[in-house]
Amino acid sequence: MKNMQNDPEIESIYALYREYYDAYAGERARLDKCEHLYRGEHWFDVPSEDPREPRPVTPVIQSTIENVRADLNDSMPEAIITADRDEYEELANIMTQMVKENHLRCDYDSEYGLFTHDLLVGGYGVQEVGFDPDANGGAGGAFIRHVDNRSIMFDPLSLDMQEGRAVFKFIHRTREWFREHYPDKADAISEDGYLMDVTEDGLLTPRYDRCILLIECWRRVYDPKTDSYSVHMLKLAGGQLLEDSRDACPKGYYAHGRYPFVITRLFPRKGSCLGYGMVDMFETAQRYSDKLDQIVMKNAMLASHNKLLITGASGFDADDLRDWSKEVHRGDNINGVTWFSTAPLPSYLIDYISDMRNGIKEESGSNEWSRGMTGYGVTSGTAISALQEKSSKRARMAARNIHSSFREAVEQELEIERQFTLGLRCLREKLRVHDSDGAVRAEAAARQLMSLSQLPMTFRITVKVQKENGFSAIAHNDTVFRLVEAGMVTPQVGLELLMFDGKERALALMNEAANRTE
Repeated sequence: MKNMQNDPEIESIYALYREYYDAYAGERARLDKCEHLYRGEHWFDVPSEDPREPRPVTPVIQSTIENVRADLNDSMPEAIITADRDEYEELANIMTQMVKENHLRCDYDSEYGLFTHDLLVGGYGVQEVGFDPDANGGAGGAFIRHVDNRSIMFDPLSLDMQEGRAVFKFIHRTREWFREHYPDKADAISEDGYLMDVTEDGLLTPRYDRCILLIECWRRVYDPKTDSYSVHMLKLAGGQLLEDSRDACPKGYYAHGRYPFVITRLFPRKGSCLGYGMVDMFETAQRYSDKLDQIVMKNAMLASHNKLLITGASGFDADDLRDWSKEVHRGDNINGVTWFSTAPLPSYLIDYISDMRNGIKEESGSNEWSRGMTGYGVTSGTAISALQEKSSKRARMAARNIHSSFREAVEQELEIERQFTLGLRCLREKLRVHDSDGAVRAEAAARQLMSLSQLPMTFRITVKVQKENGFSAIAHNDTVFRLVEAGMVTPQVGLELLMFDGKERALALMNEAANRTE
């Protein structure tokens, strides 16, 4: 690497990047393989002597992953902050609304969809928790967003990402982009060469030779005086140091002192903070089922036209026999003409292929019950919901991992809000609902929290499912209707217990009607 500014620190960062890059060579190949298998392109890495032979693909893995993703979308998490002490109850409610507003602003629904794809296909999903100073009309706000697992590297020597030496994020940018954002340093940025981490999807062919790799290095530094760690962020490109968070935040980019990333693993890997995905688990079964399909199709193609064997002593002409319009063919010996037909495959082979594919669905938890495909005349919504609940154990296990990681991400999100904008946003939230007295109390509590090194333990973050699936909601609402009919709860309470879109508006209208009556 040329033009390192003769700075030992920059050289050490690039040396550490090379160490990570070399260690991740196998991981990059695995992630690419998983994406190819997910798209049904695994025949391309299998050499073939005959290009005409069929290469069938039945997308069992792709279908299975998408069905599990559908279950996980029904389990999208939502954070609820509660307080044990009365003086923090109002602030906890405001913080819940702030987090909800943050996630609406950063379009967390879309980020969650990208995250679940990486989780199921690649085996682990990465989320970043950061701060946007321009959000909320310039007041600022925290966010949680997805990070492509092919554009980030964690310490290969560490089992816990938070214990690693550094975290590297990288993306390609053109030189024109650097001239726009770093005009005083753009001309000094050199070409990357070895550091170009190219990932292509086989369709787009970007001109990476016209790009430069922008590296975002998050480093963990230990302070023996305070026995604590701080995390700093440096941006580098082409041997040049573009940004250094130590200039603006000498005590650490974020006050919580942790890497602003959260990893969720589907199937844990020994000796690594990464994970395995569904493609890794069922790759062999997918390949063998498609190979058996190939055998069946080749047999069908051979059986579709029988071969005619003619000996030289038969006296028949091959072209003459091939002409089916003739009624008479002249030859010397009919015994020299034989039809050769392809022998059929054993019948158990078709059943074996079907059993292998059903095994992938069963073992992954994406069977017919979880898909809503019910036989035997099951039509009751409650019964279907019960069958789906029982059959989706794997999806629920993945959802629990996601909710645990989401809780950790929200903890960082609240720490960031406390560090930057908690008092101001609490004040604005209370003024938004025209409660000036509540605004004063909320701001006072927020200012008190902002003076603390950590949020008090009286706050708890619980995760609930943001949207129930249709059959679960129907079964729940049916139970509420029965309670109201039996007189065990009032209609007002029943309305609050129901799950349907527009419930908040319905409650507000009922409260307005009650106030007018009074």
